Amino acid sequence: MSTESIFRLVGGVLAYATLTVVFYGIWRGTRLPPGRTSGKASGWLRSPIFYFLASVSFLCISIYFWKPLPLTLSSGTHLSLLITGIILFFPGMALVLWARLVLGKMYFVSTSFGAQLYADHRLITHGPFAYVRHPMYLGLVIAALGSLLLYLTWTTLAYAIFAPLVLLRARREELALSMEFGEDWQVYCRRVPAFWPKFRR
Repeated sequence: MSTESIFRLVGGVLAYATLTVVFYGIWRGTRLPPGRTSGKASGWLRSPIFYFLASVSFLCISIYFWKPLPLTLSSGTHLSLLITGIILFFPGMALVLWARLVLGKMYFVSTSFGAQLYADHRLITHGPFAYVRHPMYLGLVIAALGSLLLYLTWTTLAYAIFAPLVLLRARREELALSMEFGEDWQVYCRRVPAFWPKFRR
């Protein structure tokens, strides 16, 4: 097995492991008392049918379009894309997993249409959340770009194109958090940027 194949295999295992942790958080979240909501479609977030249809659709579309992009690349260009993909994908996935684990019981999924907190929701500001307010989304965008360069398939191209749409989900979440935590949330927002960390003393 080539080095490239090993990185792709390990990347796939990491992606599915992270997805498993995320789905466990969703499953556990549907069993906790709901709290403040934002958006008109937040009721979907507790519907097993919604998650089943979304998961099946995502899986089927991903498998169907997992076909190589029609590119003719020199060996040097191919190697450069592979290295860049590795540099982006693995740290991006690690950031997603780190943020998910730090959120713990406070994790729950949202959509562009709605977000929901828990009845006893706590504001998480440590770990990666001390640097950016949405580390999972930042990691997802970075990993999506890396996956495109690492795998070069139509599926990963779609990931890279649509990943920035998580910004809409972030807006829904921030609205719910602002209503729930008020001044504490405003202070946190003034101190911590949404997506791009401030590298300063």
